[in-house]
Amino acid sequence: MWRNISKIMVAGLLFTSLVGCSSSNGEKTEGKNASDYPKNNITIVAPSGAGGGWDLTARAVAKTMNDTGLIDKAIQVENKPGGGGAAFMATFATKEANNDYMLMVKSPPILINHEKAEGNSKFGYKDTTPLAQLTRDYGAIVVKKDSPFQTLEDVLNAMKTSPKDVTLAGGSAPGSMDHLVGIIPAYKAGIDLKTIKYVSYDGGGEAVTALLGGNADVIATDASTIATYVKSGDVRVLAVSSSERLEGELAEVPTFKESGIDEEFTIWRGIFGPKNMSEDAITYWSEKLQAMSESKEWQAEVTRNGWQAEYRNAEEFTAYLDNQNKIIIELLTALGMQK
Repeated sequence: MWRNISKIMVAGLLFTSLVGCSSSNGEKTEGKNASDYPKNNITIVAPSGAGGGWDLTARAVAKTMNDTGLIDKAIQVENKPGGGGAAFMATFATKEANNDYMLMVKSPPILINHEKAEGNSKFGYKDTTPLAQLTRDYGAIVVKKDSPFQTLEDVLNAMKTSPKDVTLAGGSAPGSMDHLVGIIPAYKAGIDLKTIKYVSYDGGGEAVTALLGGNADVIATDASTIATYVKSGDVRVLAVSSSERLEGELAEVPTFKESGIDEEFTIWRGIFGPKNMSEDAITYWSEKLQAMSESKEWQAEVTRNGWQAEYRNAEEFTAYLDNQNKIIIELLTALGMQK
């Protein structure tokens, strides 16, 4: 409610002073009629390198919108890696705060990076406009095809007996999503988390490259992202963080619980607008994203990428984020990493 009141106050001030807030591309976005938006092309940012979950989601949205003709403006996807998504988050929350023509794909790191003790982002989801949750995914513990580790238990035993000899890697910063996926089993197994060697990369694609290149022994990443590498035979997945076994290429992979770890971890993905997004743009994207989520083209993208569709509109997504943030704080507190 406070956000709507704030917008009304801002709109009133703009009308009185006849001065409009301009987006970074020079277009005034406040006070427009719904039919006026969009007048320019759209940019969807994946705040990571190519090949990871954010990148694939952004490109799937762009492709579906174009293929269905739901949007007649061109949609460009840009990769803005750095700090596990925190680098662009700072830009999005400040310099692009009024830019109706820039969206961002994000997942739990938008919460984690803001809430952890040594967090690398002073900006969180409340510095954006949540538009919709699109999918859910799960974490995966992955090794190279010729790894001596055959089970998750093997990895945990090695971390207990010779932690310096096991390098865990992920596509996010220490204390962020991939790191949490990787250390949750260790935490539950009673391993001193301070002894675990974790190396971070900008995106799941880079983490997989590190694994295949012998620069990591184990990686924690998105289950959907790794399915392609499983199919090619390059890697083996030891466990997934879902409550039940997944389908497709990972159908034979045990869950954390089946591996003796009574825990699960959901990786949602959603799309966000800038903090001061105009009401016209919010309405526009709410309608378009809802229609996209119901299209056969989007369902094909979800299936092709090995995701699970889970749509929440702007109001539902915001409420879900409020709840998820509480869970993240509890988890980080248990790990000794909360602010």
